[in-house]
Amino acid sequence: MTAWNQVYDPLNNLWISAIIAAIPILFFILMLTVFKLKGYVAGALSILVAGIVAVFIYKMPFVFALMSALYGALAGIWPVASIVFAAIFLYKITVKTGKFAIIENSISFITSDQRLQVLIVAFSFGAFLEGAAGFGAPVAITAAILVGLGFSPIYAASLCLIANIAGGAYGAMGIPVTVPALLTGLDGLAVGRYTAIIIPILAIIVAFLLIFIIDGWKGIKQTYPAVLVASISFAITQAAVLYFIGAELANIFAAIISLVALALFLQKWQPKEIYRVNKEGKTDKTVKYSLSAIAYAWLPFIFLTIIVTIFNLSIFKNLFITDGPLEKLVFLLPIPFLNNNVIKLPPIVPEATPYAAVFKFDLFSSTTTAIVITIIVASILFKCSKKLLVETTKETAKELLAPVLTICSVLGFAYICTYSGMSSTLGLAFASTGDIFPLFAPLLGWLGVFLTGSVVNSGSLFAPLQAVTATQIGIAPETMVAVNVIGGTMAKMISPQSIAVAAAAVGLARRDSDLFKVTIKYSVSLLVLVGLVSWILF
Repeated sequence: MTAWNQVYDPLNNLWISAIIAAIPILFFILMLTVFKLKGYVAGALSILVAGIVAVFIYKMPFVFALMSALYGALAGIWPVASIVFAAIFLYKITVKTGKFAIIENSISFITSDQRLQVLIVAFSFGAFLEGAAGFGAPVAITAAILVGLGFSPIYAASLCLIANIAGGAYGAMGIPVTVPALLTGLDGLAVGRYTAIIIPILAIIVAFLLIFIIDGWKGIKQTYPAVLVASISFAITQAAVLYFIGAELANIFAAIISLVALALFLQKWQPKEIYRVNKEGKTDKTVKYSLSAIAYAWLPFIFLTIIVTIFNLSIFKNLFITDGPLEKLVFLLPIPFLNNNVIKLPPIVPEATPYAAVFKFDLFSSTTTAIVITIIVASILFKCSKKLLVETTKETAKELLAPVLTICSVLGFAYICTYSGMSSTLGLAFASTGDIFPLFAPLLGWLGVFLTGSVVNSGSLFAPLQAVTATQIGIAPETMVAVNVIGGTMAKMISPQSIAVAAAAVGLARRDSDLFKVTIKYSVSLLVLVGLVSWILF
């Protein structure tokens, strides 16, 4: 089929073209918040709107728009939806076998104060899972744990989405930093060091914000010593690792130090008033489990962390790359008609470049597989019956049907925006702001994550543009690539994909709009803060 060149200014006025390009995004937000449509309905309608704009304004061939949507839907199923399904399945097994009660008790043993339990679970443990796995699994697992501890579903999901800011920039062994650095030919360590100027400070802010959301200023006044211990130990460790080692281990080291520091501190200090979300809930530790029983209950999550970390090591990944010894175990499906038939043009890229569209089914090296292996191990360890496993499979599939449809529809319209050039139009419009570009640079990363649900994908989309623009206005390109990562992290809590994952994890499959309303104000506020800091510093 004849190749098609992307058009970035179809109306011969960049800002007018940008307004038109923003229509599918604004339409989706409107359908979700004002009209309160279900996520998958809003997503499906947005596919239609994005397709109309792509075909009639951007002159994208209809078959290209159609295949872009199908490609997005496939990407929604694997790896995103598959990770969520496996993570929720693992959590349900721990609940049904009674092991989650021990996990809950072990957390309560450190502190009965549920404000501080949120720091342990959502902030520190969430960052640990983000560093090891990423791609939705941390929010799904930690939100489910908070529900088990007594938090309401909407509360648990929103707290975990907000807490994810602390580690979201360095998920899955730092690839949100290393991938855009590689794409732009920059030093990943240098990019990571620039993110270290802002992200660790934001982590401290987020820790206090979580307490404020739960219990206001009173909560901060009563718990600030513990919050300082958890957040400052996290921030210092994260900054040090970013500066001296790199982004790959920033979350894992920071989370471990934070967890240990907080746990030790709470052995000597506890708030004078113990806060419970359920005022009538038990505050005493009536059941005391042995250390071996606690370790046994936590074993699946410990095993999961180890195996996902192994899966993300370069030596393991290199087995499955092109010309690697196990490359045949990775199934690659070039998307018909679309693959390499869309041509990206300058200034988005240095020279005309075919845009690949290849669906990757990495069955033997994905995070989904790591969780499935963990499920098998947990099923053997906990002696799960066949009946329990079948019932859990049916139950999980029923609960996740709506969220999976949402994820697929959202990525469908996002991929249309990306392959048609609409996303690039928005990027070029903000890049045209000249010397005040650093003020708007985080917005590009934010938009990229909103569209794709991934800081990695946002970097792939906008990092080259950020680097080129930075060079043109006379600042170090590493700074704006770093800002793209930071801005994108602020959008993880409102990305439709993330919202769908969090909602599914706590049984709110059809209340995406409620969750979005909770997180949007925090996302926008932090984005503005990052923009101002970027403008002042760079």
